[in-house]
Amino acid sequence: MIKVMQYGEGNFLRTFVDAYFHTLNEEGGDYGVYIVKPITFGTLERFEKQNNLYNIVLRGVEEGKPVEKVHKIRSLQAVIDPFADSEAYYALAKDEELKIIVSNTTEAGICYNEADEMSDFEKITYPAKLTKFLYERFNAGLGGVYLMPVELIDNNADELKKCVDLYIKLWNLPEAFKKWNDENNFYCNTLVDRIVSGYPRDEETKKHLEELIGEKDELVSIGEPFGLWAVEKKGNIADYIQEGVHNIEVVLTNNIGYYKKRKVRVLNGSHTNLVPAGLMLGAETVYDCMNDQKLSSFVNNALKEEIIPFVSDDIAATTAFADSVKERFMNPYLNHQLISISLNSISKWRARVLPSFKDYVAKYGVLPKYLTIGFSYLMALYSKIEKNGDKYEVALANRTVELKDDQPYLDYFAAKKSVCEFMANEKIWGEDLTKYAGFADAVNANVKAILSGEVLL
Repeated sequence: MIKVMQYGEGNFLRTFVDAYFHTLNEEGGDYGVYIVKPITFGTLERFEKQNNLYNIVLRGVEEGKPVEKVHKIRSLQAVIDPFADSEAYYALAKDEELKIIVSNTTEAGICYNEADEMSDFEKITYPAKLTKFLYERFNAGLGGVYLMPVELIDNNADELKKCVDLYIKLWNLPEAFKKWNDENNFYCNTLVDRIVSGYPRDEETKKHLEELIGEKDELVSIGEPFGLWAVEKKGNIADYIQEGVHNIEVVLTNNIGYYKKRKVRVLNGSHTNLVPAGLMLGAETVYDCMNDQKLSSFVNNALKEEIIPFVSDDIAATTAFADSVKERFMNPYLNHQLISISLNSISKWRARVLPSFKDYVAKYGVLPKYLTIGFSYLMALYSKIEKNGDKYEVALANRTVELKDDQPYLDYFAAKKSVCEFMANEKIWGEDLTKYAGFADAVNANVKAILSGEVLL
């Protein structure tokens, strides 16, 4: 068996990666996925209750007709809570059949913290946990693995390796281990693309899916038919990762940068720029936004004028991809909740929108109108945060929603601190955003207008 360790039990990985390995098994392969819970939050009770079996439903429009295809995913071998069962976690490190490690810890997950201690586990970063895992494998005398992070940051695997190297140095681990990591492990940059809306919230959809599937499934996840996984070609990865369409399309490439930039800026960047405005204007899903004239125009204008021109020299090809993205946004089945996309919006804006913002300013010397408005809605949304027990809530015109982000950011806005000072924090953005001429003044004015009830779209 080819064993895959997966950091993260969320909807996306289960509807994308696990569906891929399940399909390979149906085609005669022998893959087994072992999920590792990356943080203490949450429970694995649903997996235990269902014996690690679940369904995904791919819903969309093909040739003008609605389609709903059920796939019974049977690729999960075990789901491990390393905080409660470290023995099972490290047993994987010593398993010769382990060949692949996949992770999805959000854009904020691949980071280095010099305060992390090797004796700890619960409070250290994912790269620190990974370093400890790889060190166990090295000490067991085993070969390396293929690491395929899917976090949406540029050069995600390169950044992951940088963090591992820093922990090797921080913890004074043997030079032989560093050499083993450099020569035996292959850190492959990746790009993933499939819109996943996750577990349905409304009772009508739950009932419909239960009838469609033929059973109650608390792990069911909804995604679109489209799926693309571009993986950097290193070592003998073709022995383990098969190209072609296997539920999703897989491409092994030496030019991952093109796929990454196109997807992150066009699809994810559009999402991140849209979500705060959509929430503030009363929309609940991406589909709602695309059926609202003001919000859909906002998406179109941002794409056409401020995102597409800076992806590649082939404007026509990028425009064609953007058109396909807008068609996917119009998928009536996805029920892609804005509040779900809003998770970790601060780091998402930095990774997905700031690069387009900077390119526009560099070329034209002025602020991009629509990206500035999008950022203003983000700051306005966070400025409305009120702490309610352990939750950070925002009262919208039509409902109250809970925002989830790094706690220091939530606490900052709950304390009603300055938007301008938050924009100037280089640790958050990688630079001082107030240094862009007129940006702070424009955002402050926009936030004031939004909070007073004005619509800027």
